[in-house]
Amino acid sequence: MANAIIGQSGGPTAVINSSLAGIFKTARDGGIKKIYGMKNGLAGLLREEYIEVDWYIKNEFDIELLKRTPSSWLGSCRYKLPDFEEGSSVYERIFKILNKLDIKYFFYIGGNDSMDSVAKLARYGENIGSDIRFIGVPKTIDNDLDKTDHTPGFGSAAKYIASVVKEIILDNMVYGAESVAVIETMGRNAGWLAAASALSKSEECAGPDLLCIPEVPFDYDEFYNKIEELRKKKKSIVVVVSEGIKTADGKYLCEANNMRSRDVFGHASLGGTALYLTDFLRTQMGIKTRENILGSLQRSASHIVSRTDITEAFMAGGYAVHMALDDETGRMVTFNRLSDDPYRIEVASHAASEVANIEKKIPGEWITKDKGFVTQECISYIKPLIQGELFPFMVDGMPLHIYL
Repeated sequence: MANAIIGQSGGPTAVINSSLAGIFKTARDGGIKKIYGMKNGLAGLLREEYIEVDWYIKNEFDIELLKRTPSSWLGSCRYKLPDFEEGSSVYERIFKILNKLDIKYFFYIGGNDSMDSVAKLARYGENIGSDIRFIGVPKTIDNDLDKTDHTPGFGSAAKYIASVVKEIILDNMVYGAESVAVIETMGRNAGWLAAASALSKSEECAGPDLLCIPEVPFDYDEFYNKIEELRKKKKSIVVVVSEGIKTADGKYLCEANNMRSRDVFGHASLGGTALYLTDFLRTQMGIKTRENILGSLQRSASHIVSRTDITEAFMAGGYAVHMALDDETGRMVTFNRLSDDPYRIEVASHAASEVANIEKKIPGEWITKDKGFVTQECISYIKPLIQGELFPFMVDGMPLHIYL
């Protein structure tokens, strides 16, 4: 049989390498001759930077170690393919390299922009009569990919966020003094990660008091009034905000007093929303505040990975190989939920072109009427995705990882 190549793109997750392991193991067991890995995605492939994966992953233990290693083992990129009608030279180079390596199966693990690349490559391949199969494997902690119930990477990030928020709530109550803690999660235009903090609510924890998510335009007066109402009821207040919350005119809060750079896709760099809001509260109310920016910890905390998430990520990789062997191309692996309790899903596929550049946001009916929290339906949707644990292999008290 011909060869396969795998790439990883966009921001990493705690389980993106589990999808890589699923592709590798299923391709190897399926008789695919050589399995290459792009170093730093399409950007690296264009520089002819790649490896033979089985030089590094030699046995079942290596596969298990790869599954439990955070970040993108092959490296990543943010590379935007042009439409080939506007300029085909980059496509000609990519296909020349793939043909030189005798590649028939191309797997790309990534999010919205990566699915855009899968769709464009498949369309160009069909246009020139190539038999290379292009398959997308979903990945993003933001859970904003359309046409799939949820995305590998989100469950582990949600588990980490809910756990940390629960710990911060306890920490904020220590001194018995009036204070507001603002916790910032990732999430540019969708509030799934901030919503996951609601899972911290339990018999022994009240959970966060207020959520601010991109689906709800931020209003300074409403925010101020909600905090004032909470101050009448309790001394310790915890607010969870998405980094991408913005006012009704579309301006990100974190852009209020900063110029932000943009990536190749035109996305403004975000971060600092919690710091901005704590300054706002301190100035307007004279109250003690503390910001907590979770940052890249949300996507790299493999020590608290969800077993459900890492298992599904591996399964998505394996299913992608079956799709390619069944002659599918230009499609992405998807999950369809059959039930919440007991939790059951089925794996399927969907055209990558109908996934690319579309953001799935929290449904309006899953946001409470006062716009300050999420409903039980949202919590019931997220809860199955954080279940179970799969701990790292430990050596001298520290997690063991595999690296190039």
